[in-house]
Amino acid sequence: MTAPHVVLVHGAWAGPWVWDNVVGPLRAAGAIPHTPALPGVGTWAADEEITLDTVADTVSALVASLDGPVFLVGHSGGGGVVTAVAERLHERIAGVAYVAGMMLESGRTFGDLCEEIGLHPPVGISKWLRPTADGRGTTVPVEAGAAVFFHGAGAEDAIGAARRLVPQLETARLIAPVWSPGRFGRLPRLYIEATEDRTLPLAAQREMQQRVPGAQVVSLACDHAPQLSATSALVEALVRFTLGAEPERGQREADRAANRRRALRT
Repeated sequence: MTAPHVVLVHGAWAGPWVWDNVVGPLRAAGAIPHTPALPGVGTWAADEEITLDTVADTVSALVASLDGPVFLVGHSGGGGVVTAVAERLHERIAGVAYVAGMMLESGRTFGDLCEEIGLHPPVGISKWLRPTADGRGTTVPVEAGAAVFFHGAGAEDAIGAARRLVPQLETARLIAPVWSPGRFGRLPRLYIEATEDRTLPLAAQREMQQRVPGAQVVSLACDHAPQLSATSALVEALVRFTLGAEPERGQREADRAANRRRALRT
């Protein structure tokens, strides 16, 4: 069996580091992990316009460079990104996993969902966000990040992780992926819910599972970042999905796509 590529997409204010505890175990299990850094996180130019399309371009370019089956894994807001990429490149994708992630209906934002189910703003971390100097982004205070995102990891680890959070450009965060039943909608999916999540309430996670049905569901009794607080259980779920959920299908799709690319060049 060809080793599957697993593209791990971080969420808002975070970075590839959020997957550090997961990369080694995935590789040891036989997968090939990738942790792209997303644009619009950390720094941006004064005149730079970054949207969901811009962010999806980054991940799509990585996927296009890989041979063999590719699984996408989106944490938190990274869920919207992997949905968009899966819609674009559905023939290359073997499956899509969400880790306490935004598995949204087509064309809808997380804010739309919250309003419709009676979760009135501010929801989760929104209450504590501070604007950046240019007014285009937000930052997360360390104490709030530790208490809202990482509270299950232990005080020292929670503070350490919260200190690594960086400014986030809002246009790259407030996104509404558009997808179709015949592309993204046909792909195998896994939703890993975090039952003690303080920023993406469990009610919202389960509503997304109802509105975008068909995903396998794994429930973890943890905070918003199981990469830190429930590493072993998270890795187990991802290994089962990526190494046991029809990787051969992804290989067949990749082979067909490669054959089409070769035919176009001849």
